[in-house]
Amino acid sequence: MKKTVRLVSTLVIITSAAWLTGCTGKPATKEAPKAMAAQVDPAVIAEGKAIATSRKKGNCLACHMIDDGSSPGNIGPPLLGMKARYPDKTKLRAQIWDATVANPESAMVPFGRLQVLTEAEIDKVVEYIWSL
Repeated sequence: MKKTVRLVSTLVIITSAAWLTGCTGKPATKEAPKAMAAQVDPAVIAEGKAIATSRKKGNCLACHMIDDGSSPGNIGPPLLGMKARYPDKTKLRAQIWDATVANPESAMVPFGRLQVLTEAEIDKVVEYIWSL
């Protein structure tokens, strides 16, 4: 009986995960998924992390919980599973550049519009955040 319950529980978890991620087991297109299309240089991700966690630059930790960050805030959503939340990396970049475009009530700093970060810094932060 315990093995049957365990098997059913496992199947429910797998089915739920597949439903939540839209996984059907079949490729949606014949093209490679965007998330797997190009590998990003780990040095760029490290630079993005340094910017994102810097109190003088991105300061993402002031509002967001990041898995390996210390003293996170809880004003914004946790930055976890970002590839699933933003399959299109350009939408994540747009959110970081100016979140008020998608949500005029957003409390998030419009890092690009207010030139808090340079375009190159935003690109690096996007790579880091998308890697989470």
